[in-house]
Amino acid sequence: MATDQVIADQMASGTETDSTRVGPFSRLKYKAIRGFLWAWALCFSLKGLYRFGQFFGTLEYLVNYKRRRRFRERFHETYGQYASQITEPVGRLCWQHIVRSRCDKLFYLIFDKLPREKILNRIKFHNREYLDESLKRGKGAYICMSHNGSHHVAVLLMALLGYKVAGVRDRNEGTLRRYVQQKYEETFPEFRAIRMFFADTYPRDLYRCFQDQFILGSALDVNRVRGVRLKTAKVTLLGQEREFLTGTMQIALRCGAPILQGFVVSRENFYFHLISAPPLVDPETAADSPEILQAAMQKYADNIGEHLLKYPDHISKM
Repeated sequence: MATDQVIADQMASGTETDSTRVGPFSRLKYKAIRGFLWAWALCFSLKGLYRFGQFFGTLEYLVNYKRRRRFRERFHETYGQYASQITEPVGRLCWQHIVRSRCDKLFYLIFDKLPREKILNRIKFHNREYLDESLKRGKGAYICMSHNGSHHVAVLLMALLGYKVAGVRDRNEGTLRRYVQQKYEETFPEFRAIRMFFADTYPRDLYRCFQDQFILGSALDVNRVRGVRLKTAKVTLLGQEREFLTGTMQIALRCGAPILQGFVVSRENFYFHLISAPPLVDPETAADSPEILQAAMQKYADNIGEHLLKYPDHISKM
């Protein structure tokens, strides 16, 4: 764990380690892909790039029968008895999901090449007042994310909006994301200020984030056990019992940091809606007690259920 902590500290300070480097072959491959996509965007605009993503997403939908099957299985596993409330056919939702995922990845690849103003013009922040009011308390804020939609872009967009942000991520990060994150840091000073930690790191750095009035974000909805020392709580999501992580939320309660919930919704032509829900716990009465923690976790699950019923194509973990 001592080695893990060194890596986490280096990640937080923007220092590259052996575990975060990308090999020369991968760098060359991603550089070629990014160059092609950027050239396409320059010739045909971002709207043209989005149409390009739609085309290849549609091809993937037509030929990748395994992914269609996985989506159908995931759909029925997620919604269960609530599936009848979804009016759109599962096949169309699967197509929308694949196209959205493909287009989000294209945007993610060239994000650092876009002018700052063009990016900011593509963000619509709903209920931003919840977050701004919470930050006035001077104890930072914790935003509970979920693995639905392109939640990984939330930290990037929030940083460009001028917030001090930190995130907790899985240690098993793909080479593509590591490569692109390094490019972001080279382009935008806001990204070099982002603090990023591994999910299994020591909690003292998370305490420090709240003390330094950062906004900390992480996803608590998990479908696998990541470690025996990670605490979970049982919640009911769309009529089914699940176990979600509680550690980061418990740290926020101990620090007196307001706890909110956020979602990212992808729209056509690379527009993104950031949605903030009201605080999961009343900041005036928040305390580190089992009852308050359980109630907040269940509210978190209820909000995810409502979000999934509204945006069924944003199912992730495929």
